Amino acid sequence: MFGLILWTTAEKGKRAVRIAERSCLHMRFVCAEISRTARTPEAVVRRRVSSAAKRLGKLGVNTAVLPECFAYESQLEKYGIRRASTLALRRRVAAEWVRVELAQQGKPTGSARVAVAADQLTGEAVRTITELVLRHRYVLVDLPRGGEELCRQLRRDYGVSLLLGPSKEQMEDAEALVLFSPRTELAKKNAVVLPLYDETAPLPGLSLPPALEGQLPAGADRGQLLAVLQDAGALKPGQISLASPCCLTF
Repeated sequence: MFGLILWTTAEKGKRAVRIAERSCLHMRFVCAEISRTARTPEAVVRRRVSSAAKRLGKLGVNTAVLPECFAYESQLEKYGIRRASTLALRRRVAAEWVRVELAQQGKPTGSARVAVAADQLTGEAVRTITELVLRHRYVLVDLPRGGEELCRQLRRDYGVSLLLGPSKEQMEDAEALVLFSPRTELAKKNAVVLPLYDETAPLPGLSLPPALEGQLPAGADRGQLLAVLQDAGALKPGQISLASPCCLTF
């Protein structure tokens, strides 16, 4: 079961750390509510986080959705708890993310050149590349192997093609660069750069239908929460949309 950690304000007569099961969009979490105010000493906050982590760990939690801007991951790691990953979410929205970023910068999306680099042809990479070639006229793909069959399949199924094995210069000249893995040899001066391997890079604005928005707990890291809900099937494909562009800088 996933954990959910939330900050709460101190309330008289209530424990500083409270553990209870909580449902979000019909998905169950073990929720740890930790009281904290602006006047709570830092050492006390750390002790409370450690106490919550210890109790979550005993309940079998090893992955948790954290509060926004959480600075106490080291306390969680001592008890085998890691933050929820957003990598799968980033890759699911990558094609639309490219379109939104290009539009924000006034770039023509249909004729824009989009370069994709990956160390291996995973299902996530295939899905992203397929979505990109259906949206953009020029897609360049840097893969160590497996690209030839993908090219044939895309041409057979959709009548579209991509450029396999582009040069370093062609990758750097593309308007958008989508990276499933680091490419230290590239300058990364493209108008849009999406490092889909880097969870510290800011996500775009993500929104849900209004009826679902009101069911999300306040204060939870939005990207982590939506990633967990989508991975678990609590959110269906298409229910997460990009609310606003988010420009990445390097």
